[in-house]
Amino acid sequence: MGTPRSPKGRATQTSARLALEYPGTPRELCALEHDGPFQLLVATILSAQSTDAGVNRVTPALFARYPTAFDLAAAAQLEVEAIIKPTGFFHAKARSLLGMASALVERFDGSVPSRMEDLVTLPGVGRKTANVILSVDFGVPGLPVDTHVLRLSGRLGLTEETDPVKVEAALCALLPAREWGPFSLRVILHGRRVCVAKNRRCDLCALADFCPSSLTPGRRTPHRS
Repeated sequence: MGTPRSPKGRATQTSARLALEYPGTPRELCALEHDGPFQLLVATILSAQSTDAGVNRVTPALFARYPTAFDLAAAAQLEVEAIIKPTGFFHAKARSLLGMASALVERFDGSVPSRMEDLVTLPGVGRKTANVILSVDFGVPGLPVDTHVLRLSGRLGLTEETDPVKVEAALCALLPAREWGPFSLRVILHGRRVCVAKNRRCDLCALADFCPSSLTPGRRTPHRS
């Protein structure tokens, strides 16, 4: 296959090559340890401004203490804060968790809904979090856009948009719906391991031969960051 010269071509190549670099289902690719949609929703809310590893260190105790939305909705905020404090911003996160759990109990019988329009009505849940839940645990097409997806979609020349919602729409238009979730999760892994924000490792990148921003000598002239 020749060098792709359009955003669609680069997106297709990126999806195919990252699938070889990071094989697995969305559930297998998700770095947040969880059992079911409720636990993933809690973990994803906690992951804001925190590492997945940091979240994974606190969630076992949290899930053991509050295994269901009913349990969490009835929890004391101070007790929740004490458990999740290592993830940072624990006051706001505790409020979001309690509000989310209460909304699940009051409006969804304690179960996590499987529609975007319902998920985004929950406290602490935006499109990115909703797309994580949909793609990882419900098998519904969804493309979460985080800082890694924003960075790499620009470097790869997939879109010039910088607003997460517009980036999501642009990327979804370039790929089949079945690839949205796996694509995002693989881009996130690649952004953490290779195409990092600083000192990117283009010499080790499987996408360097067609990436407009590649810094690898003899491949491509740097285009944008």
